[in-house]
Amino acid sequence: MTGGGRSPAHEDLELERACTGDGVTSAYQPIIDTARGTIVGYEALVRFPGHAEKNPEAWFDAARRAGRDATLEAVALRRAFEHRDSLPGNCFLTVNVSPHLLSSPEIQGVWADQGSLGGVVVELTEQTPIESYLHLEPQLDTLRSAGALIAIDDAGSGYAGLQHLLALRPAMIKVDRELVRDIDLDEAKRALLEMLGLFASRVDAWVLAEGIERVEELDVVAGLGVPLVQGYLLGRPAPPWSTLDPELALRLVVRADKSGGHTVRSLVEPATTAASPEAAASAFAVNPYLTDVVLLDGRRPVAVLSEEAACLGLVTGGLVVNVDTPVSEALSRSITRETSSRFAPLLVTDNAGRYLGIARMERLIGALAAASGATAP
Repeated sequence: MTGGGRSPAHEDLELERACTGDGVTSAYQPIIDTARGTIVGYEALVRFPGHAEKNPEAWFDAARRAGRDATLEAVALRRAFEHRDSLPGNCFLTVNVSPHLLSSPEIQGVWADQGSLGGVVVELTEQTPIESYLHLEPQLDTLRSAGALIAIDDAGSGYAGLQHLLALRPAMIKVDRELVRDIDLDEAKRALLEMLGLFASRVDAWVLAEGIERVEELDVVAGLGVPLVQGYLLGRPAPPWSTLDPELALRLVVRADKSGGHTVRSLVEPATTAASPEAAASAFAVNPYLTDVVLLDGRRPVAVLSEEAACLGLVTGGLVVNVDTPVSEALSRSITRETSSRFAPLLVTDNAGRYLGIARMERLIGALAAASGATAP
């Protein structure tokens, strides 16, 4: 923390207070779906209203020097989750954590207290380099097993380079604000963001452009097909849960590209659902013709289980697509999956993330082939 005439002893006392949660709270910045003009998530950002020093970076720098960084990050996470129960049902919550602290008892304790992490996106921040991706795998696997998605923060700056993206295979890639600033005036930035979007679609990840502060930036980013945006233009960090300015929502909806071609909507079919692998195994036992059971967490789909997987209790997260996803895009995302699950049915949801049904690969391929044949000369 900065000096301001305060003694080291006073700063130590203030840090101790913050590490107990005193004077610490969380603000929430909305994340917007560019195609639909709706809020689909919120990022939790730690704030220190009860202290003279307001800059979070100064606090975490001081905590690292004192060896209290895990404690302070755990406090920030607990403050972020305080309002989780009231989070709008159609939204996810993103929280920030330093990769090197994932294995710390303090951070592990936060995850344990939360139980299911469905609807939570864990952003790996960039304060320190990742020294060993192999070391992170058990922690990330545990988070994914609990229902969380992994995001890379500030892609394109610092340590979040291509190696980062290839090694961690995040579900969300947050583009550094420096690559978004004045993008309407910089063709090179447009090309870079477009290529990043292509890469993300091939590895089944979402791109989120941060730092949108002008409508011109918003127009370019939305026009490039970036699905998610965030920034002061769309909403500043605030108490839960802020709304989107209706004029900006309309601006996005009006300019959204509606010529996406054939979508998954026409291919959705019902499937048996279950709340646990045990319940799925029971469904298979009573119906010898059953081939798939969808595992649900409330209204959110988790996985498509075969009879063998249900009996063994093996749950591997399925590929989730929105009902209005173009068939070609759904297939492009599908082929990046592991070989063992590459041809498993897709889980289809509505705009609120609620389960609608499944889309089988053979029907997707047939639909794409029919569309190609119809347009052939």
